Amino acid sequence: MVINYHRSFLRDFKRLTTKIKDRFYERQEMFMIEHFNTLLNNHSLKGKYKNCRSINITGDYRAIYTINSDSCIFIRIGTHDELYGR
Repeated sequence: MVINYHRSFLRDFKRLTTKIKDRFYERQEMFMIEHFNTLLNNHSLKGKYKNCRSINITGDYRAIYTINSDSCIFIRIGTHDELYGR
């Protein structure tokens, strides 16, 4: 599977600390091996992110993605509050 990044993801990613960026790369590797590893808490979303899924990066950080025929596109990354506005 090919991984791509939406420009909104890249903008979000640029603002992250090095620690969170490193954690994302670890989780991305885990995701490539096993999409539904329990540490990822991979789950579907609803509302404005309908048809997307989310994985945990840390306790508070999430990465939102969608899957097309043969690629995964990460579209956003941020804290739970930043992404879902709660």
